[in-house]
Amino acid sequence: MTFAFDPSTISLPNGHYIGGRYVDAPKELAVHTPSDGRLLTDIPCGDQETVNQAVNAAKTALRESGWATVTPRERVKALHAWADLIEAEANTLAQLEAICSSRPVGQARVGDVGITATQIRFFAEFADKECGALAPTSGDQLGFISHEPYGVVGAITPWNYPISMAGWKLGPALAAGNAVVLKPSEMTPFSTLYLAELAERAGLPKGLINIVLGNGPETGAAITGHPDIAKVSFTGSTRAGSAIMENIAQSGIKPMTLELGGKSPQIVFADADLDKAADCIARGILPNAGQTCVAGTRVLVHHSLADALAAKLVTAFDAQKPAATWDDPAGFSPIISAGQMRRIDSIVQASIAAGADCLTGGQAFERPGSYYQPTLLSGVTEENPAVKEEIFGPVATFQTFDSDDEAIALANHPTYGLCAGVYTQDLSRAVRVTRALETGTVWVNRYGRSYDHILPTGGWKSSGIGKDLGREAFLANQRSKSVLIDL
Repeated sequence: MTFAFDPSTISLPNGHYIGGRYVDAPKELAVHTPSDGRLLTDIPCGDQETVNQAVNAAKTALRESGWATVTPRERVKALHAWADLIEAEANTLAQLEAICSSRPVGQARVGDVGITATQIRFFAEFADKECGALAPTSGDQLGFISHEPYGVVGAITPWNYPISMAGWKLGPALAAGNAVVLKPSEMTPFSTLYLAELAERAGLPKGLINIVLGNGPETGAAITGHPDIAKVSFTGSTRAGSAIMENIAQSGIKPMTLELGGKSPQIVFADADLDKAADCIARGILPNAGQTCVAGTRVLVHHSLADALAAKLVTAFDAQKPAATWDDPAGFSPIISAGQMRRIDSIVQASIAAGADCLTGGQAFERPGSYYQPTLLSGVTEENPAVKEEIFGPVATFQTFDSDDEAIALANHPTYGLCAGVYTQDLSRAVRVTRALETGTVWVNRYGRSYDHILPTGGWKSSGIGKDLGREAFLANQRSKSVLIDL
């Protein structure tokens, strides 16, 4: 079965989705298709008044539906019905995901859409299972701790995995009893809009999910700084996360969850299964053309395996063949925009000028669209731009070490601490290294999350604050209240 489609035949939802309907507004922002660089359409850019309208719709939906106070199992049933409809509409969602993003339609159809539905179901089940606690007080008192939703949660999602990132934000917030005002990336808004439509078709109250289109400086700032948005969740760059923190600090105090950038190491020790390590490393860099916050872009290998591993990676990198996201079977993904591709190339060229050796790649593919060759840079130091900066593209650096301590020192980046991969057959070494790594997630003899969603994800240092996924993500969408009663 092929999932290929003709992009000219796709009908695109367009407009702010507020209170259960599309709100028309002047189209100000251009959306391009990275697969061939053409202008797809224009979308509106929400301002403060648009965000006010969305927040008011969310507050009205909470008040009139009683979403926060209904029997928790009612929320569970509604969210499961939504997940069912997401799966039933997988073809449409995959096409809307692929048309303007870096996600190949077949991968979106088989992977991203199903993952999103699973996330919704996962968080739904917390609604009637997580509860407060009775406190051990004296016999003439009753003390307990209750958990209550914030009310209106603001969410901002990135362009690299639009629909599944929306699931990260919407699932726990709704299951916990909140309404949501969400801004998708202005480059990839369409699958998120359709996701909101499906929620209401599944029976969720109108206005519980509101989608405001726009950019970060105007629309995103209006959301994060809005006084009636009680909590913010954001996935994106460290620079944007810093701007959000500043905006929140200037407009008031509120909790935030920030999943930000990374420069994640993949450490290959001398006793590693080399074939498995090479396969995992390639799959940690190449999917989505490296446009993944958890991409394992710093390869650290014991000197005894360096030549053999480099040869395997060059072979894997050189085998990638680009293809449009609407083709199937999938090829190597495009870079999201021509501007981002220029940025990737500028860092690569600066790294080479600073002494890096380019083992393969190092330039754009010669074809229409924004495609950059998978690139492997060796001979780099910790001061090289490719080691210091998050590139967010298919570029990896290659460094060697002689001892475990040297590997750990190279792995612990001074700025980032999102995740890491460790390859060894020595369990004791794996535990020691895992404990020493300054990062929010460590994978051993694998690279990437499982699909059961129970393990939280989130970074240390400049890679973020708080956790997405897992029980922690649900609890992050509620606040606790302590109650003490004299009997």
